[in-house]
Amino acid sequence: MTTTSRQTADSADDLRKPGRAPSPRIHRAWFVAAVTFVTIIGAAAFRSLPGLLIDPLHDEFDWSRGTIGAAVSVNLALYGLTAPFAAALMDRFGIRRVVAVALGIIALGSGLTVWMTAAWQLMLCWGLLVGLGTGSMALAFAATVTNRWFTERRGLVTGILTAASASGQLIFLPLLSWIIETYDWRPAAVTVSLAALTVIPFVWLLLRDHPADVGLKPYGAEEFVPKPAPVQGAARRTIQVLLSAVRTGPFWLLAGTFAICGASTNGLIQTHFVPAAHDHGMPITAAASLLAVIGVFDVVGTIASGWFTDRYDPRRLLAVYYALRGVSLLFLPVLLGPSVHPPMVFFIVFYGLDWVATVPPTVALCREHYGDDSAIVFGWVLASHQVGAALVAFLGGLARDVFGSYDVVWYASGALCAAAALMALVIRRRRPVVGAVRVAAA
Repeated sequence: MTTTSRQTADSADDLRKPGRAPSPRIHRAWFVAAVTFVTIIGAAAFRSLPGLLIDPLHDEFDWSRGTIGAAVSVNLALYGLTAPFAAALMDRFGIRRVVAVALGIIALGSGLTVWMTAAWQLMLCWGLLVGLGTGSMALAFAATVTNRWFTERRGLVTGILTAASASGQLIFLPLLSWIIETYDWRPAAVTVSLAALTVIPFVWLLLRDHPADVGLKPYGAEEFVPKPAPVQGAARRTIQVLLSAVRTGPFWLLAGTFAICGASTNGLIQTHFVPAAHDHGMPITAAASLLAVIGVFDVVGTIASGWFTDRYDPRRLLAVYYALRGVSLLFLPVLLGPSVHPPMVFFIVFYGLDWVATVPPTVALCREHYGDDSAIVFGWVLASHQVGAALVAFLGGLARDVFGSYDVVWYASGALCAAAALMALVIRRRRPVVGAVRVAAA
């Protein structure tokens, strides 16, 4: 080997050494965040569909809204209960593999719905398969990416990735509602399946599990962070983290507030707003467009919340968010009507800004109290979010069957949000910790 070629080889070896890679002008972490954003958008396609299908499925199969709501509740519950195990599986097998498989499961479940003829098939395809798939790419996925790739700007990045779900709603809701009204609900389900399949190549080719894979430090870190070894026993670790967390007061307060968050967003507005507006004579496409507008302002509100979380007490932020949400829900019954009018537009904008603004401060509090296990702990907190959503998705449909309107559900959810605001203020602050779960004071 010549001297020149040997020097070239030595330089290449140096670049492969940890921490020796040249610092790019734009850190690779932002590209990983961008791929994660697109992936969550693809997963959000199916989550835009349930509220649009309640009336079409009721009309075609004569299934009660309670039955359809039960299938939605299975989906929402699994979305949450799968998240902590998915976070542990990402530590074991890597982010790319888990997310790619999850997208395939979503595509399968959504595609199979076009052949269903019985309610149990709706439970299987829509509830079980898609619930497992979307749960594997829940907000715990965003928390895992943020924790690995970022040391600075974590609140902002969490807000951006959380907003991806709203962006997916913005993109798919008007499209899917138009497809359903123009053609049928089956082409809409196929569209969702294709959207999930389209994202898989981006995940496999562009997403990386850890900054060390490309010889970089996390964004904002002063030192190189070696890639940790795969964690064996993902399920066992997930349960162990839960058993440690449930001994601490902050976990129960965070889980309780986030359960109310899920009840008042995914379970209530996302599932029942369109049929409730349709009850008052509003066309489905108009109601779906309003729901999409919520997604527009959700992007703004969530990113702003991430910025606020980097600067202000996340407990007080949560208290403000829940209090304002509760007040807005109390006014909704008198705002619903056959047409879109300025007070309704104001509600949509106001509610959109607050939709999932609760996520960045909740993630920050999990990180503050539970350190390296915070992504898994947040997965369990997210599970409570989805259990709350599942209960209201079912109970909301049941209330509509029993009372003939949704009014009692709006009022009850407003009262729950007031309780969540008080619970948030009770959470005590702790300094950030590193390592396993620390037992925090109640």
